Amino acid sequence: MNSIRKTAIIVGVLLIACTGATIISITLLKPILDGPQYLAKVAENEIQVIIGAILEFIWAATAMGIAIWLYPVIKRHNEALSLGSVVFRAVEGVLVLIGTLGLLSLLTLSQEFVRTGVADPSSFQNIGITLLAVRHWTLDGIVLIAFCVGALLYYCVFYQSKIIPRWLAVWGLFGAALSLAVTLFSLFNPDFVVSWVHTLLNTPIALQEMVLAIWLIVKGFNPSATLA
Repeated sequence: MNSIRKTAIIVGVLLIACTGATIISITLLKPILDGPQYLAKVAENEIQVIIGAILEFIWAATAMGIAIWLYPVIKRHNEALSLGSVVFRAVEGVLVLIGTLGLLSLLTLSQEFVRTGVADPSSFQNIGITLLAVRHWTLDGIVLIAFCVGALLYYCVFYQSKIIPRWLAVWGLFGAALSLAVTLFSLFNPDFVVSWVHTLLNTPIALQEMVLAIWLIVKGFNPSATLA
């Protein structure tokens, strides 16, 4: 197995791990963090919260890994766009970790809230609201912008170089652009983030990355385009 084929398989596995970790972590944590009783729920579901934090760490690591492993292959076709994709997906990973730090801080706060059983919980709630706000703006906004820009950059290189089929690259460009537009719109309309429409409009890029992952694992990069 040559190095290009090995890289394709590794990137495919990282794509699956990144998307899987993202979806599972959101599914685990959303019911706990929603609602006015989130402090009590976080304390009651410590193991679930820690698992969610581990999954977010996997999300961050694999997001950076995708761009890093792609870079040696795609830099031959456009070094500037390739470097940009690494930078933006590294930013994505760092911001995810900031959101994870907020989650773990919220866990500590909730445990202290339950342990002390204070009559006036307003001080705990104010800190909790701040931590949730940081997490919301990070994971539901800036992280998605960094992901979309990074994805757009390497899908542009994919389209130019033909190292994957152009229909797959066009799908990636469309999905990433749509997700970026939805994310920017949601920054000015916070309620839109929790709507089913928001989820639906982010589905094309999630599906595309799974198809791309399978393609890279099974088929790999186009050898003639890669060596051109």
